[in-house]
Amino acid sequence: MTADDSYDRLDDDDYPAYTMGRAAEMLGTSQSFLRAIGEARLINPLRSEGGHRRYSRYQLRIAARARELVDQGTPIEAACRIIILEDQLEEAQRINAEYRRAADAANPPSAD
Repeated sequence: MTADDSYDRLDDDDYPAYTMGRAAEMLGTSQSFLRAIGEARLINPLRSEGGHRRYSRYQLRIAARARELVDQGTPIEAACRIIILEDQLEEAQRINAEYRRAADAANPPSAD
C-alpha cells in the first residue's frame, strides 16, 4: 500500500484508523469502556498485525452513542442492546421503504 492509498482510506468510514488510546481520548472515555462494549459485541474492532485494537469512525459513532446512554444512567449491557435494536429497526425501515418503492413502481396508480 502506498502513502496515497493510505490517505484515500482516511475518508472511508469503515477504515480502522484509530488506536484504542486515541479512540478513548476522542470519546472522553476509558479504554476499559471500549473493551466492555467490545465484549458486549456492540462493536468488533479490527486488530493490527501486532494485535492492537483499531477503530473506525463508524465504530466511534456507535461507541459515542453507547457512552451517551451510559452517562444517562443506562447499564452498559442495556445500552449496547438498545443500540443494536435501534440499528436493526433502522435497517428494517430502510428495507420496508425499498419494498414500497418497488411495489409502487410495479403498480402505478391507474389514470381513471
